[in-house]
Amino acid sequence: MASDSSKSKDGAEIVKPPRDLRSKVRVMSDREAARFDPVKSAEAALERLSNDFDGWMASEADTLATAWTEIRDQGLTEERCATLFRAAHDIKGQASTFGYPLVGSVAGNLCHLIEHVPREDLPLKLVEQHVDAVRAMVAETAQQEDNATARALVDRLVDVTEDFIARTAPGDPQAPDA
Repeated sequence: MASDSSKSKDGAEIVKPPRDLRSKVRVMSDREAARFDPVKSAEAALERLSNDFDGWMASEADTLATAWTEIRDQGLTEERCATLFRAAHDIKGQASTFGYPLVGSVAGNLCHLIEHVPREDLPLKLVEQHVDAVRAMVAETAQQEDNATARALVDRLVDVTEDFIARTAPGDPQAPDA
């Protein structure tokens, strides 16, 4: 199907894309549609992609480590802090889908720390410990909640972070004990 175009009063050409998208999708027969389960189909697609999850998670951990290395080597600027936050936030959002919920917890805790402590007061040693935890947990494929070592690491990082935020940002309404 060809696109439709026309000229406006000011001479600009308006190109209208074809509206019929039926040629782009396969239309199911009534019988196929009756048996189609979209949830099952999505789960199957996710299962097909799952072979790549470890590699994608390792790539996300590398991105976080690179952001941290730049901060360690060149100092903590607003831009570098934002890059570190984005990397941690991406991991936080994707880790559960990739099968790494504990890594997502560490990354989420790092985001919490960055959000509640002014950049100039960020405890870089604690930031580094979060990055190292993510890298170690991904390298060791410490994925599930029943991994006692990974669970203890997550819990300890959360405790230390909450304590630090409570001591340094007591006026923060989102800080614990505020």
